[in-house]
Amino acid sequence: MSIELKLPDVGEGIAEGEIVRWLVAEGAQVKEDDLLVEILTDKANIELPSPVNGTLLRILAKSGQLVKVGEPIALIEPATVKSAGAGGEVLATPVVRKVAKDLGVELSALLGSGPGGRVTEEDVRRAAAPTAPADVPAESASGERIPFKGKRRMIARKVLAAKTRVPHALLVDEADVSGLLAERAKMRETGEREGVRITVLPFIMKAVAGALQRHPALNASLDEDRDAIVRKKTIDIGMAVDAEDGLVVPVARNADGKSVIELAREIDRLSAAAREGTVSPGDLAGGTFTISSVGSIGGLFSYPIINVPEAAILAAHKIVTRPVVRDGEVVPREMMYLSLSFDHRIVDGGEATRFLNEVVRRIEASAI
Repeated sequence: MSIELKLPDVGEGIAEGEIVRWLVAEGAQVKEDDLLVEILTDKANIELPSPVNGTLLRILAKSGQLVKVGEPIALIEPATVKSAGAGGEVLATPVVRKVAKDLGVELSALLGSGPGGRVTEEDVRRAAAPTAPADVPAESASGERIPFKGKRRMIARKVLAAKTRVPHALLVDEADVSGLLAERAKMRETGEREGVRITVLPFIMKAVAGALQRHPALNASLDEDRDAIVRKKTIDIGMAVDAEDGLVVPVARNADGKSVIELAREIDRLSAAAREGTVSPGDLAGGTFTISSVGSIGGLFSYPIINVPEAAILAAHKIVTRPVVRDGEVVPREMMYLSLSFDHRIVDGGEATRFLNEVVRRIEASAI
């Protein structure tokens, strides 16, 4: 009896996934909880285990294929029948036995597809076949061709859906971060003592968390299926991380209840995991607001794309020394642009402006 292995519903509104690679070949014997396949969703990579002892009879979804939640991706034959004759001897011809020996395949691990459970040469060669390698970029007369798949394709689908479904509105302001930088300099000694790198981001995150407490309309999402705006009870802030293989957005939980040092420690942990590819699905799920700190790379200004289904995203840009007027005098100050993209279905311009005003106030006063 064979059973269907289906793409499970892992929550967070994920409707599909891409088969990255199979970890075992067709015909291989597997045990319950053995990892069978790596699957990429728009949140994270997951590894799907076998639900039973048996044999991976057939792979239905190949590497690079997109599958919907609930769609069968493989057939598994439960371990109820053995490919053996009298006395437990495996049924196979001498030729098949020699092929198995040459290829290093254990015949007793195979479920034969021939008459009476006989192991065929095709069974052996299928079991010996390595997992299909990743596509190699091809050269053409017009340039290098790179397969559009994996995380790049997932990112593309998500941002396209965000821009086509969500009416983005943009609001821009600037903040004087001179005081924040001075405060950071004071805290660096504490950070070094505790093994924590103190950057600008935890200060901004703390300011945003405080502003979200006062303006909960920005800490929300739209449930389109039920025609309801959902205001979140917790403030869980995602941060866009520029990982080598594409954008990742891990989430700092309960940001409003953490100090700058605690946020810095959490940012360090999440950033490292994101860049190493070890961030857990739990750390990527359930964000209520996102910050894109592009200023650490460069760029004076950007128009960030909302991390749907959240209501808004804030981009913090590079810090530049500029002349500004203070008390009637022109003085040099450390200035940073902030850009807020918000879903105009959920938030009106007035509320968005009041929220950004509060973020700027907290940054400039270091009231964080």
